[in-house]
Amino acid sequence: MVFRAPKRKYPWALVLVSVCLSACATLDNAADAAIGAALASSAPADPFADIMTYSRDDWSRTVTDCDRLAAHPNDPERVSGGLLNPEMDLPRALEACERAVASDPGNPRLNYQLARVYGYSGRHREGDLYRDRALKAGYPQSLFVYGYIRVENWDGRGKDPCYGGELILRSARAGRYAGLVGFPHYALAGEFEACSAYPIVHEAEMRGFLDRAGEEASDYYQTLLVRELTRRLEDKN
Repeated sequence: MVFRAPKRKYPWALVLVSVCLSACATLDNAADAAIGAALASSAPADPFADIMTYSRDDWSRTVTDCDRLAAHPNDPERVSGGLLNPEMDLPRALEACERAVASDPGNPRLNYQLARVYGYSGRHREGDLYRDRALKAGYPQSLFVYGYIRVENWDGRGKDPCYGGELILRSARAGRYAGLVGFPHYALAGEFEACSAYPIVHEAEMRGFLDRAGEEASDYYQTLLVRELTRRLEDKN
């Protein structure tokens, strides 16, 4: 005689519950994945991710008419003496810099100078392409100038002290004198108090900036500025 185990009977309700639980788990996993993908796609992109570290050896330093007519006298990467705004012949500078950039379109120095001419001509949007090229190359002068523009709203297109402050901070780290004193000035004035993600303000780093600025100060007024900012930083503690 063969013994057969009795067949176990499963109530249909229990079967349906089991199927439902399995299906619901699958749907939950799919929903979690969809939500995760949506959050990732909606997360703000890093606005500084494409800014590189500038290397002067990567670019031609041949002096052009654009340099003679549009270089900033305080730009540490300039290859000529430089001119202040009132000294510039803007129409001639614009023509020279457009020609220079057409011949060497990737050169950050020439792009910065063309953007400078457009800015002083009041044609800010036309200069955006060239400013962005210099900025993405990490050109120290461009980092400071565009940071200043955004902190001060110099072009009238909106104040953004957090974005501008990060650019000024990076210019200071690159050794730009205006950044070395500018970043502590704006930080001590409270410009970055409402900023969360950037710039990150470290007092020790600002002391380092001011120490370096003091070593590089070239006249009485620069020395006084460094001393005053250093005193304000010390008084803060």
